[in-house]
Amino acid sequence: QVQLVESGGGLVQAGASLRLSCAPSRLTFNNYAMAWFRQAPGKERDFVAAITRDGVGIYYADSVKGRFTISRDNAKNTVYLQMNSLKPEDTAVYYCARGLVAVPTPNQYDYWGQGTQVTVSS
Repeated sequence: QVQLVESGGGLVQAGASLRLSCAPSRLTFNNYAMAWFRQAPGKERDFVAAITRDGVGIYYADSVKGRFTISRDNAKNTVYLQMNSLKPEDTAVYYCARGLVAVPTPNQYDYWGQGTQVTVSS
């Protein structure tokens, strides 16, 4: 079974940085777009960032523009989310997902990771 495994979450203070990683097991992802979503308690899953298969097209939610950076290393089969200047409102479970196109719609992604918790204290 194809799985996506996220890592790098944790508890930090406001203003700190974290880098999330996502790597698939049993399948390379070089031919797919990848994205990050997040879900806070009691809220819907929200789009954070997406990157095309070649890394040329990159898209961000307005709430994270200028603070978060998505990137991928196809040689390492890994996608990253560098998160700087974290705010308490960034607190959520962060999920990576694989899809055919880099779009902000969750139902366009066919494989998801289990999520990694990011908690930002004020």
